[in-house]
Amino acid sequence: MSDNNLELQKFKRALSCFATGVAVVTTMDANGEKVGVTVSSFNSVSLNPPLVLWSISEESKSYSVFIEADHFAVNVLSLHQTDLSARFAKSGGDKFEGLDCRSGLHGVPLLPDYAACFECATENVFDGGDHKIIVGRVLGLDDRESDPLIFYRGQYLKTSGSDSLES
Repeated sequence: MSDNNLELQKFKRALSCFATGVAVVTTMDANGEKVGVTVSSFNSVSLNPPLVLWSISEESKSYSVFIEADHFAVNVLSLHQTDLSARFAKSGGDKFEGLDCRSGLHGVPLLPDYAACFECATENVFDGGDHKIIVGRVLGLDDRESDPLIFYRGQYLKTSGSDSLES
């Protein structure tokens, strides 16, 4: 694939046909401040040991915090958490203001009402083009058996079919 913009747009469009879940990855910075970012790049890696991965853009304002973090949590958003997805996708501001978070392992903030949560220790960080791939060892988890938020073709979807919730 060449670097021209038309090719990049085709690449993005083709990628958007793969439906993904939506998660907010959270951690604490060196000053003890809560940090979080919305991701759709979350996958399982291994069952034994239990490993997951996600990726962060090198241009993200919270990039260095996550690259240096020893622990993080992947909060898989539930169907009705489009507001949290949008909140943590934006740059700047206090993304945690007004949220009733609890403190997880190693003080990592856990969001309220997630569908599932994976509390992790950073195992490896790999180069991935304009992103870093962060692999975490799962130290704790919680599955609330609620419907997850799904993103497909630039829209949030209901899990019971292809009806769009909002774009």
